[in-house]
Amino acid sequence: MEYKELKELMIRNRSYRRFDESKKIDACQLEKLVELCVYCASGRNMQPLKYRTVLSEDECGQVFPLLGWAGYLTEWHGPAEGERPVAYIVQCLDRNLTDNPMCDDGIQLEALTLGAVSLGLGACIIKSFNANKISEVLSLEPGLVPRHVIALGVPAEEVVIEDMKDGDIRYWRSEDGIHHVPKRRLKEILVK
Repeated sequence: MEYKELKELMIRNRSYRRFDESKKIDACQLEKLVELCVYCASGRNMQPLKYRTVLSEDECGQVFPLLGWAGYLTEWHGPAEGERPVAYIVQCLDRNLTDNPMCDDGIQLEALTLGAVSLGLGACIIKSFNANKISEVLSLEPGLVPRHVIALGVPAEEVVIEDMKDGDIRYWRSEDGIHHVPKRRLKEILVK
């Protein structure tokens, strides 16, 4: 892969929060995404993260109400029926191995979401959720602690990157439903 292709993949790797529920994902696609984590760097090479896939309509229906969506969109309470994720991947820390995943969680989340985009899917990393209920609903083994939930599906929204104005980091939706994400430019993050 050339730099230009990687950059394009990174640009398309946005937080999608609305999906086309009529377009399903299969278990093989979820396993391909989780497999990418095997090849990621790991602090101390501990590899303490494990993944629970959620694909059935029943489990997806139980997970959905346990999630928080888009904190800056205060009037929006998450995707409506027909726009909800069709699958999830729950990233768990195996506390039997360590209490500190170092930076592994972020590295592997990026691998998962880039992989999703490469398969024509969209993803949203969710940190706001009821971890105890997620553990209960998914019958997670003792010692496995949910850290992030990745919502997945075929995107049903357009997400665009734009230059940040006046230091405002809040994403927003325009009247036409386009999701706008302000980003700092290279000159603002490169220290000279």
